[in-house]
Amino acid sequence: MTGYGKSIAETPLKKITIEIKSLNSKQLDVNTKLPWQYKEKEPEMKSIISQKLDRGKIDLSIFFDILDDENIPVINTSVVKKYFYQMKEISEELNLDLNEHILSTILRLPETLKTEKSELTEDEWELIKKQLLESINMLDLYRIEEGNALEKDLCNSLGRIISSLDSIEPFEEGRIKKVREKLLSILNENVNSENIDKDRFEQELIFYLEKFDINEEKVRLRKHCEYFIETLNTPPPNGKILNFISQEIGREINTIGSKANDASIQKLVVMMKDDLEKIKEQSLNVL
Repeated sequence: MTGYGKSIAETPLKKITIEIKSLNSKQLDVNTKLPWQYKEKEPEMKSIISQKLDRGKIDLSIFFDILDDENIPVINTSVVKKYFYQMKEISEELNLDLNEHILSTILRLPETLKTEKSELTEDEWELIKKQLLESINMLDLYRIEEGNALEKDLCNSLGRIISSLDSIEPFEEGRIKKVREKLLSILNENVNSENIDKDRFEQELIFYLEKFDINEEKVRLRKHCEYFIETLNTPPPNGKILNFISQEIGREINTIGSKANDASIQKLVVMMKDDLEKIKEQSLNVL
């Protein structure tokens, strides 16, 4: 979701710089920093951004450098004359002389200097819109590059989960054997072996081992991983769906862990959980 775009527009009087930045956010949040001349166009600028960018914390900054002397203060002649005539009238009444420094004194009085502020012309606005779109496209390309790297990282994490899932199978047969030997040992310690009904023992063992059967969880986990990859390859927006699928993946991994009853399988479950946390964190950056 992070990105940056910049473009520069020039008029005969100004050099205008447009910068736009984005950070990850669940909604579209646009903040602007504009010169006063462009404030009236702020809603339209936000509309342009919302049409191009789906979500993110967006910061738009526009500033310009003056290339001409259009903003040099101008002497307000009429005000200066009025000040002078008033001072002359007062000096004559008080019998005082006006010297050559009176003008510098007058120019320090209010309203003697004025600055002509230029308005935003239609041609300048069209130029700004064009450069704003260029900045947004640059930002979007930046986000696409980040998205490609993100997709690769998600696929790698998911591939490691599937690899860990495949690694569980060799330990399953040994796990059942260990459980059987443990239960038989307990019976032999507490009950005379001659009194043990072997058939009943095998029957109860089957019921007991059903509680530790993880075959269904493995099948569902593999299906969820396949669905995650399919969704990842669909056009955006699909970030929320990926987040929901990752939650389902987490449920199956947790169930496998609770049923494992084997240190080697538990180790693989921990590795799968670690990769899943990376997927959950990264999927928040997907539109």
